[in-house]
Amino acid sequence: MVDTFAPTPISLGQWNRTLLHRQHLLTRIDDDAIEVIDRCVGLQSQDPRAAHYGLASRIVDYRPAELDGLLDSAEVVRMASLRSTVFLSDAEDARWIRALAQPRLDYEVETAHRRRLTAADPTDIAAQAAEELAGQELSVRELGARLQKRWPDEPASTLSAVARCLLPLVQVPPRGLWACGGGGPLRYQLFDDWVGPGDPAITGEEAVRDLIRLYLRGFGPATVKGVQTWAAMTGLKPHLEAMLADWELIAYVGPNGERLYDLDGLEIVDADRPAPARLVAPFDNVVAVQADRARIADPEVYRRTLTPNGRSPGFVLVDGRLAGIWSVPDGERVVVDYLTEVTQANGRDVDGEVTRLEALLNA
Repeated sequence: MVDTFAPTPISLGQWNRTLLHRQHLLTRIDDDAIEVIDRCVGLQSQDPRAAHYGLASRIVDYRPAELDGLLDSAEVVRMASLRSTVFLSDAEDARWIRALAQPRLDYEVETAHRRRLTAADPTDIAAQAAEELAGQELSVRELGARLQKRWPDEPASTLSAVARCLLPLVQVPPRGLWACGGGGPLRYQLFDDWVGPGDPAITGEEAVRDLIRLYLRGFGPATVKGVQTWAAMTGLKPHLEAMLADWELIAYVGPNGERLYDLDGLEIVDADRPAPARLVAPFDNVVAVQADRARIADPEVYRRTLTPNGRSPGFVLVDGRLAGIWSVPDGERVVVDYLTEVTQANGRDVDGEVTRLEALLNA
């Protein structure tokens, strides 16, 4: 007897093209930056210019002034969030997603920072930091120095790192602004002081499931491990299975027998859909934080992108897969280093992307 409810198989090519389609990396779109940020569930932003690069690879005629305006107006924020890494996110999404990230941030305090403290308690450090930051912004150095007045025997860098983990702190402009070169001193302000007070739009179990929905909309289909790695959360399989049982999700079988989950009704893209070259941003979640990375990068090729200091290069996609890295060593020229063989036609495609990005850098 045929099981009419058996999961549908999808090929590696379909898995790849579907991811690229949902990430707007098959065809650039003419849409507002904040809409693309939302569909990507925020953009990785340790590199202050990374979000601009990420949007430039996805939006037709991207203009950095648009994102600069969103940052200045507090419609989007840069802050420690999922995986304790810096995300650029819609401010209202950041309010509830940051709360879901708190267990991972607590873990960082316990495993990385507490052992560097001699006597101070992290809870007390957070309370004191909140007092110091109330109604104003402070640089990391200023915050550490103020906290050290109470705990003179503790490292200032550890005190400020604890505050970063235990308080929702926004990295305020000019950091992250293209007009200022993306850099500038790292200055913190309390989230509610910068964005305005408010309650999370969603909490608890439903917030967890909404995060799953957002991830699948932007990165699906995905394995349980794929969702959990991106979110740095565990115990998500029961949620995915419950959502599957409620007919909200659909299951597929991946090219190596993986069980994949997706939102019901979303398109699976044909494997023969053309995938133009793209220069993907440093740390971009489409490549860098992926338990399901096989759909876009061969393991050995990806290993060659890793650096001793943990900094990420930009990623070169050719025919939808990782083929090289790129950098901007002098702030003006884009340098590409291929890690795989690339045809002349694909090389010309990459050259076109280099020209596009250099025009943005030198505008």
